Amino acid sequence: MRILPELIEKNRNWADSVSAEDPNFFSELAKKQTPEYLWIGCADSRVPANQIVGLMPGEVFVHRNIANVVVHTDFNCLSVVEYAVAVLKVKHIIVCGHYGCGGVQAASQNHHLGLIDNWLRHIRDVRNKHDAVLKNISDEAERLDRLCELNVVEQAHNVCHTTVVQEAWAKGQELAVHGWIYKIQDGLIRDMQATITGPDEIAEAYKVAINNDVS
Repeated sequence: MRILPELIEKNRNWADSVSAEDPNFFSELAKKQTPEYLWIGCADSRVPANQIVGLMPGEVFVHRNIANVVVHTDFNCLSVVEYAVAVLKVKHIIVCGHYGCGGVQAASQNHHLGLIDNWLRHIRDVRNKHDAVLKNISDEAERLDRLCELNVVEQAHNVCHTTVVQEAWAKGQELAVHGWIYKIQDGLIRDMQATITGPDEIAEAYKVAINNDVS
């Protein structure tokens, strides 16, 4: 019995269509990968990295987890960052969250969900850090959107403080960190104005981004 034959068929149709458009696409792709971008995004199935920025396979190196979290104890994420920066020499690291994020919503509540509570603790720390701002937003949906934005800024800030990024900047490597947020309802990305290209920019960029409400 074949498992998921419809997906195998879709894969063949996709490969055929790509090859028809560019007969050398896969042979060239197989030689090496030289992406300029590392995408750190949410695992949400509605936020596919390549598609929403209109790039092809090989053009974006991707790491995804629940609520696009970057913490210094997550060796999976840090290994991806190290490989992207030290080996692939990407020029941009993009932390992209999205409005209506289920992980952020779960973290904004105090329900016990099980193992995932340990992961959501990181986002609850963001919520607690910005509690005064969030309490001033009476509408629940708007408050959730703002927490999604603040989470992006905090995670981009965390990327900047990783030893990998700090060492790259110390060596003079061209590298920018960006904070973006995606709106599923219209398919558009908003820039949180959190772009940082060196350690001396971190504090000011963080201040601007925290006060930047793009929703």
